[in-house]
Formats: sequence, C-alpha cells, structure tokens
Amino acid sequence: MSQEVDGQQVNTSKRKFLIAATSAVGGVAVVAVAAPLLMSMMPSARAKAAGAPVEVDISKIEPGMLLTAEWRGKPVWIVNRTPEMLDLLGKHDGQLTDPNSEQPQQPPYCKNATRSIKPEYLVAVGICTHLGCSPTYRKEVGAADLGADWPGGFFCPCHGSRFDLAARVFKNVPAPTNLVIPPHQYLSDAKLLIGVDAKGA
Repeated sequence: MSQEVDGQQVNTSKRKFLIAATSAVGGVAVVAVAAPLLMSMMPSARAKAAGAPVEVDISKIEPGMLLTAEWRGKPVWIVNRTPEMLDLLGKHDGQLTDPNSEQPQQPPYCKNATRSIKPEYLVAVGICTHLGCSPTYRKEVGAADLGADWPGGFFCPCHGSRFDLAARVFKNVPAPTNLVIPPHQYLSDAKLLIGVDAKGA
C-alpha cells in the first residue's frame, strides 16, 4: 500500500515493516544487555548452597572417630568422643588459654565444659584461629612428638598450635582463641544440621 507525501509516493507497508523490525531488534538488544546485569544481581544456586545449612548423617561415626563435613566452604569436624576422652577434658584446664570458653567462639548453648549440645559429639570448624590452616586430629594420649602430657586433640602443623578434644586452645601457642563451634542442632539421634541454631536456644 502506498500514499503520496509531498509529491512523492511512499510505501507505508514497507515503512511499518521497517519500524516493527527496528523495534524488535532494539528490544532484543535491551534484553541482551539487561539479562546479564539482572543475573549478576541474583545469587547463583552454588552461592545459595554455600551458605545453606548442611545435614550430616552421624550414625556411622564410630566412638573416637572424626567425620569431616563442609559448610560455607569450611571443614566442619564431628568427633564422637568416648567416655575416656570426655573424662580427660577437665584435667588440663590450667594449660588452656580460655578453659571456660569466655570468648564468643561458640553459640551460647555450647558454652559448657564440653562445648557441645550432646557431650559425646564435638562439632567444630576445622580451621586454626591463628592463620587459617587446618589442624590434624591427634586423639592418642601422650603422643611421642607432642609430649607425655598431650591429652589428645588437634595439632596445627603450620605453626604448632594445639587444641584439646573440646577444641580449646592451649597456652603459649600462636592461635589466640579456641576453635569456632558453628551453629547446629540435632534433627534426630542420627541426623545433625550444621548452620542452624539449636531449637529453643
């Protein structure tokens, strides 16, 4: 279809097609520019998962054994402490920097002699409070390389920091504070949820 404008024939169908095509291309360009911007403002599934609570099956942790889980990109240790291990906890308080856990390195419901909800289970972030190394689990009492008075616990090979089986730091080592106890709760006798505070606490 055409019409005359200023003495010239103008094809209005062609004009409408060109306007529509230009608008469509412009719309696609706007979406192409806006989509990455909007996506960058929304956390990815991986980012959401990194901060999400982690459920751990603790039913298969043998007494005396350690299980490592990952929460927020950090190792979290779950140790099933034996009655013998628990008996040793109160016998070396004089060697510890913060035996009563006065520093806020644990939730209020874990500010106790075992730094735990259930005495047999220690749940601690496995990162040294000195420079962020990961200590090793050394449960044997009186380890030859750690001294006859070693009550079992965690030893950081990077700079020699030592922690007992309640993740409390010994005196005269580089680490300034006890290991961190993350928020956690028990869903059942076999299930532990790391990253959420204990109900009612």
